[in-house]
Amino acid sequence: MKKYEIKTPVTACTWDELSEEQRALLTVAKNQTEHSYCPYSGFHVGAALELKNGIVVPGCNQENAAYPSGLCAERTALFAAGAQYPDQPVMRLAIACYTDGHFTAEPGSPCGACRQVMIETEHRYRQPMEVLLYGEHETLVFRSAADLLPLIFVSDNLKG
Repeated sequence: MKKYEIKTPVTACTWDELSEEQRALLTVAKNQTEHSYCPYSGFHVGAALELKNGIVVPGCNQENAAYPSGLCAERTALFAAGAQYPDQPVMRLAIACYTDGHFTAEPGSPCGACRQVMIETEHRYRQPMEVLLYGEHETLVFRSAADLLPLIFVSDNLKG
C-alpha cells in the first residue's frame, strides 16, 4: 500500500498585498455580485476573468426555480469567454461572494462543477490560470485551477 499526501500551494493576501491587476479584476468580480440573480439562496457571486489579450469578461450566478438549471458565476464567465474569444487563454479568474448585506469575511470556494470547467479551460489552452478568491479578511491566490482540484480529469485520461 502507498500513502500519498496532496498539498495545495496557496497565498493569503490582504487587499494591499495584491497587485494592481489583481485588485482591478477583483473589483469587477465584486461589482458583478450586483447583477447576480439569486432569489432563492440570496447568495450573490460575481466573477471576472482576464484573457491573454487583456479583455475582461464578467460573470455572475443565475438561479432558477428548477435548481439544476441555474449556473454559477465562474461558469457564466468561462463559457462567455469561450464563446466570444475562443482563441484567447484565460490568464486570471477572480471570484467574490456577497450575502446578508456584505461581502463574505472568508473567501468563497468554487463548487466541484466549476472546478472541473476551470481545469478543462487550463487544459484547452495548455496553461494555468491564476485563481483569486476574495474575502473581506483575505484573498486566497492560487497559481492554477489545478491547485483547487488535485487528481484532475481531462481528455488525456480518456485515452487508453
